[in-house]
Amino acid sequence: MQKIGFIGTGVMGSGIINNLLPDYSVNIYTRTKSKAEPLIAKGANWYSDPKIVTENSDIIFTMVGFPKDVEDVYFKDNGIFAGLTKDKIIVDMTTSTPTLAKKIGTAAEKLGVQTLDAPVSGGDVGARNGQLTIMVGGSKEAFETLQPIFKIIGKTNHYFGPYGSGQHAKMANQIMIAGTMTGMSEMFVYAKAAGLDLSAVLETLEGGGADNWSLENYGPRILKGDFQPGFYSKHFLKDLRIALDESEKMGLDLPATKEAKKLYETLVDDNGLGNDGTQALVKLWW
Repeated sequence: MQKIGFIGTGVMGSGIINNLLPDYSVNIYTRTKSKAEPLIAKGANWYSDPKIVTENSDIIFTMVGFPKDVEDVYFKDNGIFAGLTKDKIIVDMTTSTPTLAKKIGTAAEKLGVQTLDAPVSGGDVGARNGQLTIMVGGSKEAFETLQPIFKIIGKTNHYFGPYGSGQHAKMANQIMIAGTMTGMSEMFVYAKAAGLDLSAVLETLEGGGADNWSLENYGPRILKGDFQPGFYSKHFLKDLRIALDESEKMGLDLPATKEAKKLYETLVDDNGLGNDGTQALVKLWW
């Protein structure tokens, strides 16, 4: 049985690991072992650092918070590269920068290791139900090799090209999500001010041209006052900053995405709500 290493057991990582455990031996690392207890109880093996996970695994996945966390997990003394040997495969599923994806891929090539950047979309629901959309850059051979795993954890997966291409695809995704999240928030604000039945508005919009993933998955949570993270606001703000930084490098001006970034900066930086879900954007009005 192939041994999978998985570093990062947050909302998304835990959902993915749960789907892998019936078919694979999974080795995990978290900084706090107690947070991994539910996964350990289901058969995951916990190790004390990423290096040891790597030494004991054939394929190593990472899904952490920020690019700095990715850099640490891969390049620190007790990181993945310290335990990496030829013929292993490494896959970063964190939404990170294309530049860092290229750095990891280039360093891995020197060791004879295949690398993928493979960020995902679908939130906590997609991770839990094995219905993620996986956007992949890096080694085409590794992409083909990992198809059985991708089909367990995702509903679709697409290969976009060399190192960093998966991250660019994810930035396109986040630019689109920025529009649906701001649109949904302002829709609820408007409908409430007009005195409409918000449940009826939600049901009506889901049946027409305004329907979208954000509305279907986060609209009901907003109406219940549920702001638990399917995806953290602080991580979405990080993504928008990456998207706009990459856009600037390409000479693009994306005014709607810039406005979404400003709104999430108000939510996260000014109001301290970074640990709320992205649907908490409506709190800027309510």
